[in-house]
Amino acid sequence: MSLADPAPWLLLVAGAHLGFQLTVDLVVYPALGEVGPEGWASAHAGHSRRITPVVALVYVPLVLVLGWVAVADPRDVGTWVALAGGLVSVGATAAVAAPIHGRLSSVDADEREVLLDRLGRADRVRTLGAVVCVVGALLLVG
Repeated sequence: MSLADPAPWLLLVAGAHLGFQLTVDLVVYPALGEVGPEGWASAHAGHSRRITPVVALVYVPLVLVLGWVAVADPRDVGTWVALAGGLVSVGATAAVAAPIHGRLSSVDADEREVLLDRLGRADRVRTLGAVVCVVGALLLVG
């Protein structure tokens, strides 16, 4: 393998993405769920402000390297497994998680619970996508 081979880069960014997703799924969202109504607006605003650059640091390289792999190894099954997982995660983020976060900034406690539950389900889909992406990357480097 060389630095010009996208497979090890995909494994690196897919692994980082999986670590990020597990942290959000198992630590960040449960902690947000414990915030009471009186501190919600501040906690959610702080979360959104801090997580946005991390999302960019994880998702931008993931999308770029997935594109690189698709061009470099379009016939390898690992490419398609990784692409499927990556696209599930990116799609769930764009179609579900981001819009929910937009709504969470200004809802009452009852609606917040419903939205947090929906966000948790979307995040498990994103985490599953991240696992599948790592599997694809492992197939490519293996």
